[in-house]
Order: sequence, then structure tokens, then C-alpha cells
Amino acid sequence: MNYLRLCALTTALAFVVIVLGAYVRLSDAGLSCPDWPGCYGQLAVPQSVEAVVAANSAYPQRPLDASRAWKEMTHRYLAGGLGLLILALALMAWRESAMGTGQRRLAWVIVGLVIVQALLGRWTVTALLQPVSVLAHLLGGMTILGLLWWQWLTQRHGQTVAKPVTVTTRRRRALFASLVLGALVFQLALGAWTSANYAAVVCPEFPTCQASWWPAMDFSGGFTLLPAATGSYEGGVHSLEARTAIHVTHRIGALIVSAMILGLSTVVWSASKRRQERVLALVLLLALGIQITLGVANAIYARPLFLAVAHNGMAGVLLLSVVTSLHRFSGANH
Repeated sequence: MNYLRLCALTTALAFVVIVLGAYVRLSDAGLSCPDWPGCYGQLAVPQSVEAVVAANSAYPQRPLDASRAWKEMTHRYLAGGLGLLILALALMAWRESAMGTGQRRLAWVIVGLVIVQALLGRWTVTALLQPVSVLAHLLGGMTILGLLWWQWLTQRHGQTVAKPVTVTTRRRRALFASLVLGALVFQLALGAWTSANYAAVVCPEFPTCQASWWPAMDFSGGFTLLPAATGSYEGGVHSLEARTAIHVTHRIGALIVSAMILGLSTVVWSASKRRQERVLALVLLLALGIQITLGVANAIYARPLFLAVAHNGMAGVLLLSVVTSLHRFSGANH
């Protein structure tokens, strides 16, 4: 398998790992294996009667739930496989003479990020789903996904500016795409914070919240990175007012980011020379429309698992679309 195909496979697996991680978290299986990297001291979920008894004796505060534990361990196995593929990519990049120095360095940067991500995964478990650890873990996964996609784009397309333009115009477009990417990442962080603090269902209608345009909110409490709590953070520890502040802030952020992505799609459309090159602009619009629909549906229908996981997955699609736009305008090459 050549580098380009392996990069595509690795990127696809990274996306699957992110979506599966969302499924594990949203189905309340994040602490189903109370230790790390194994599960109750074993590499697989305990199955025999003796193993189950030993597991429950070792962790009496969290008895084994095999169905949930398998969700968590499947996620860990796939994440481990992803790490091996990323290492293989870095080794191939190091041996590939035609690959640029920047590409080689980026491949090893991603390896370093995978190591950090593994440590964040351990912290998420040992910190009992402390919101800041969940936030860092999700952003780490999205960062790895975005960089892998950038690697693939560079290898597949090289320089990707669609029309001959002046350097000033190209820089302005790249700067705007960078701003949109930054805003989207911030919105992803708000979404992770909303989920980690179990604030997604505090506003059961749309566009109002608790039958008000501006309900009672506690912003200082909602955005304290290390809230005082003992034991597990599973289920959340914030007051209703604090969670409401988190949820409403996420909605406001969604409005701002949506407007910016609409602007970016317009820029991408105008910068494309041929009709088939305008697919990216349409993908941006379609992904944004689906994401908004999923967000509203999650609020109205009290965040059913399927819609909640789909909302996380579509966030990844939006990230890849914006990264693609930035890659086009930046003139990235080998």
C-alpha cells in the first residue's frame, strides 16, 4: 500500500474513532472500564464467572456491565490500531525521498499528538469524566483528524488554488479560511463542554430556552474549568443555571459560526474556476444545513442517541470541509 492510500485509510479510521468515542460517551459507557488501558485489569472485558467476581471485588463501586464495557474496549482497540497506522505513516514519510521536509515533520508531529491523546484518554478515565479532560480529549481527536486530512490533501492535490490570483487575494482568502477554522474549533470546544457537563437537554425547545429568550443563567459557574466535586463527574455536577449558560452560549456560537461558514462557501464558490470545482462550496452548505437540523432536533427530541452521535460526526465533516478550503487557499504543496 502506498502512502496516499494508507493516509486515506488512516484518516477514515480517525473519523470512525471520533464517532465511536462520541457514541461511547453519549451512551454513558465512558467509565464502564474503570482502569486503563485494560478493563478490570484484563486486556479484554472479563467474561468467565471467576473473572467477573474478581472484577467486581476489585471495583465494588462500579460493578461490571459487560455490554457497556465492550463499547469502551472496542473504542480503545480501534484507537490503538489508529496509533499504529499513524506510526506507519510517519515511517513511510521518513523513507519517502520525494516527500518534502514539512510533510515529514508533520507526520511525526501527528505521532506525538497520538501519544498525548492516549494520555488524555487515560486522564479522562482516572479523572472520572472531569469535563476539562473530556474537552481536551475531543479536541485532540479532532486535531489529529484535521492534520491527517491535510496530509492526504497535500499528497493528493499538491498546490490547490483553483484560479490564478494575486498573492494578496490568496492571502486574504487563506486568512478568512483560517478565521473560520479557528471559530469552528472554538465551537467544537463549546459543544464538547456542553456534552461533558450534560447541558444538552436543559433547553427542551427551540429557538427559546425554558420558554424564555434569556433564561436564568450562571456563566461563571458554567465555565469554571475545574468545578468543585467529589467522586465521578458522570451525570454532571453543575447547577441548572450553570448548564443553561453553557447551552445558550453554544447556541450563540452556532449562529456566529454558521454565518462565517456561509461566507466561506461564498468565497469558495467565487474562487472556483469550473463548475465541478464548486463542489466544496456545496459540501460546506450541505454539511452546515444538516448540522443545524441535527442541533435543533437534539434540542426538541431530548437528544436521542442516534441524533446526538450524528451531530458529533457532522461536526467532523464540517471540520474537514473547512480544512479543505484552507488548503485550497494556502497553496500548500509537497
